[in-house]
Amino acid sequence: MDLNEIIKKNKQNVKNIIRLITKEEENEDLEQEVYVKVWKNSDRYKEQGSITGWINTIAKNVSKDYLKSAYRKRQDITTSDDNILVLIKDKKSTPENRLIKTERQKQILQAINNLKPKFKEVILLCEVEGYSYEECSKKLKCPLGTIKSRIYNAKKELAEKLKDLM
Repeated sequence: MDLNEIIKKNKQNVKNIIRLITKEEENEDLEQEVYVKVWKNSDRYKEQGSITGWINTIAKNVSKDYLKSAYRKRQDITTSDDNILVLIKDKKSTPENRLIKTERQKQILQAINNLKPKFKEVILLCEVEGYSYEECSKKLKCPLGTIKSRIYNAKKELAEKLKDLM
């Protein structure tokens, strides 16, 4: 297992997962922690699933652990006036906003389910499961160019179906 190659292939994916979970633009410490855990646990990796999926799981767990520790640190802060303002709950998450978000997700899932089977397959593998185009190509036993073409056409079709959401 060549760590430099793994980092190169998964760098953007790891950044995206960390950004999605922590809501922070950049967090190099967490990225580094992910790769240290990959390196330390490389002997535990069993080649039953994709290495990308394994690394994604590590990135998710590291990000969640970070949030838990950040939350605990915030709870330990003494309650001065400035700190009380930080602890006030965000009011953006109203029942109405949650309902809108749920409806949007349903529309997106329905649009994906209505894609042609070959388009749906590559969208699910690459965009939902996190496979790289190369891994998807191997899994589906078709050329890389075909995968790229299907992804492009699927995204184009989804954009058309979901234009009223944007």
